[in-house]
Order: sequence, then C-alpha cells, then structure tokens
Amino acid sequence: MAIQSLNPATGEVLATFDEYTPEQTNDILTSTATAWKTWRTTTFAERAACLQRAATLLREQKTRLAETIALEMGKPIRQGSAEVEKCAAVCEYYAQEGEAMLAPQPVDGPGRKAYITFEPLGTVLTVMPWNYPLWQVFRIAAPSLMAGNGVVLKHASNVPQCALAIEQIFKDAGCLENIFRTLLIGARQVEAVLDHPSVFAVSLTGSEYAGQKVAAAAGARLKKTVMELGGSDPFIVMPDADLDEAVKVATHSRCGNTGQACIAAKRFIVFDTVYDAFVTRLEESMSRLVIGDPLDQATDMGPMSSTTLRAELQGQIDRCVEAGGTIRMGGATPKGPGAYYPPTIITDVPRTAAICQEEFFGPAALIFSVSSEEEALALANDTPFGLGGSIWSQDEESALAMTSEIRTGGVFVNGLVRSSLHLPFGGVGNSGYGRELGTYGIREFTNVKSVCVG
Repeated sequence: MAIQSLNPATGEVLATFDEYTPEQTNDILTSTATAWKTWRTTTFAERAACLQRAATLLREQKTRLAETIALEMGKPIRQGSAEVEKCAAVCEYYAQEGEAMLAPQPVDGPGRKAYITFEPLGTVLTVMPWNYPLWQVFRIAAPSLMAGNGVVLKHASNVPQCALAIEQIFKDAGCLENIFRTLLIGARQVEAVLDHPSVFAVSLTGSEYAGQKVAAAAGARLKKTVMELGGSDPFIVMPDADLDEAVKVATHSRCGNTGQACIAAKRFIVFDTVYDAFVTRLEESMSRLVIGDPLDQATDMGPMSSTTLRAELQGQIDRCVEAGGTIRMGGATPKGPGAYYPPTIITDVPRTAAICQEEFFGPAALIFSVSSEEEALALANDTPFGLGGSIWSQDEESALAMTSEIRTGGVFVNGLVRSSLHLPFGGVGNSGYGRELGTYGIREFTNVKSVCVG
C-alpha cells in the first residue's frame, strides 16, 4: 500500500512511499531493541549531547522544515517556523534538566535507607497526528530519549516527509544508530508493533476513536499508555474582561493552525453584558486575517489539512444550523482548489446541539451568552472533554477561584491555552490521561522503582 504526501493547498501529490512490510517493521523494532541495550547504559551527559545537537540542527534547518510542514499539511510558514523553534527548545530543556528530574529521590521509609529511582522501560511507540507534525513528536521523543528509552514513531499517513525528517535529525545529531526510528505503516499494523516484546509503552495523540482502539490493544498486552486526545475548550469572558486582549487571543486560538488544534478554544462563553461587543470585535478581528498560500510569509491562515476533514467540519456546522444556530460569518465551503475554509462564527447555538458534545477541527467558533458565574461554569463543564480552558477577567483572585471548578487538565487566566515545556500537559475524561512535558512527562515512561536497605 502506498503512503502519499499531498499538498492540501493545491491537491498536488508531492511524494509517494511504499508502506513498510510487517517484516521490515519487525526488523526495525529488533534493531531499536538492540540499540536500547546500549543506550540505557549511556550517561545523561551523552544523551544530553545528542539532544543539544538535535536542537542545533533544527534551528539550522528551520526554513526547510517549516516549508515541509506547510506543503504536507498546510500550516502557514511563520507558524511552522515557530513550531520548529519549540522543538529545539524542548530538546534543550530536557538536555539541561533531565538528569535532575530523574535523580534518585531519598524518602523516609522502612529500613536504614530508602529511595526512588527512575529507570528506562525499553522502546516507546509514539502514534502521532498531523496537526503539529514535528512538535507532537519531539515533546515525547526528547524526554523519552533522555530517560534512556528507545523510540519508534508511527506518524499520521499524510505527513511521511515530516516523519522521515525527524528520524534524520536524530541520526545526524549523533544519537545511537536505530535508537529513534520512523515506521511508515498504516493503522492496521499498530497492534503488531504492540506485540513486539521490546515495546513497553505507547503514547498517542489523536482522536477519541484512535485512543480507544490503541488503548484497548495496549491494555490487552498490559503495556503502559499515555493518551492525549480531543478537546472542546471553554473560553470564559467575564463582564470585566479586557476585551481587546481577549479578542486578540480568541482570534489566534480559533484560527491559528487553521483551527486544527486540540487545545484551541472552541466554545466561547461570554457574559451577556459584554456579549454583543465581544462578538462584533471578534468578527472584525477574524475578517482581517490573511488567508492564502501557506508558503507566503504574509499568510495568517492556510488550508485545512484535507478536503475530507473540511467536509466533516462543514457537516457539523450544517447540523448545528439545522438545530437552531445562526451563522454570523463564514460557514460555507468556498469554491476553488485546495482545502480552504473561512473563519466562521456561530451564535445562538442550542446547548443540546450535537456539536456542543463533539470536537471539531477548523476555524469555527461557537459563542454562548450567560448571565452568571454558575451558568458559565456549568456550561464550561457540559462536555465529555477536559483538556484546557481559559478565564478572562481583570479580577485575578476571583478568576483563580473559578479554576478549581473547571474540570480540565489545565486552566489559563488571561492567557492563551498552550503547551509549555515546564508544565505537565494532558486532560481528563474523553481528553485522555497521563501527562507530557515537565517533570511529570519525563517520568511517565520510566520504571518508578522503590529501593530499600535494611
């Protein structure tokens, strides 16, 4: 079966690759298992040197890598450049901090001495999506490699050139040969990969459906999992919010990466006293976005990743309108080549509409009016997801008090919901479980071992 790299801006086939056979996949897994036996014995300094060199290479090749991202999945090149820079930063972060994060921890316990160690597990399978085709991989690979694990990547099938570029970065960085490998395979081979005795864990970022399938397969084999799944993040605008700043961030959150992000704000919950002003300003802000060629430095918003995904979004919007929602702007698939879709605002959304319980990818914003804090919090939590959320208010103390009432893995006050090198990232409910990044992220794929003397 062929794996195609397809330009979503033009529909052009950029490259075609043969899917690896089961025999090729098995050989790669065996090679990574062999490499791991040596890699696990290397010093933190040796692993850090690999990650530092990878960071250097990422910055040296930033333009080329950003172009590859733009061509394969449509991300505007300025945003792709920022993604590459973030990948370099996470490599440096774990190179500098990883040893301290994994240092043995003395504890009060039975016997004369007790402590906790963090030891590598083996090979970690990473099943990654296309929307941040480098960042999603590096934020798992960097801590996993620093912890002494091997990594094999099953990337989304529409970004094979990004997947191979990542493998080449680690190879050129002087990491041990075969300690990081890319598998050009389809979803049906994932269970066979999990069957391999060297694979001890899997990290997946993707849809609820993908998470259910892979988590079930891993669970049947008693293999550790971290699942970073979908989101329907609330964006609560209080009566005293700085509307200029809130609208600026709302526009970026909803339309950055063409709205294709699990932690992008999707449900805007606005107090009735500022509702009209917020909607008007958001419409004006979105209307100023430059939509066009993702390779153009002036472009703010490129195409969606595929016409298939665009059609799915259009179907969700159509059903929302049928349920009573009102299109304020956008909301219709444009004619012409590419998978472009306009910035869209939907008001008067019935809270029983299916879209309120679904994740949707694309530059569409649902806006709700509320009249009390209790109503805002109830609506924020009225979703099976629990990834991120934000609160906008100039009364920081009150906003911070509200954070404990929002059922998510992270809440930001007067700021963009984003992944940070230093903070654990992940969700609850249908948004998954486990954490990436920070100290918690590097320890997810270690054997937390208790050692007691006497």
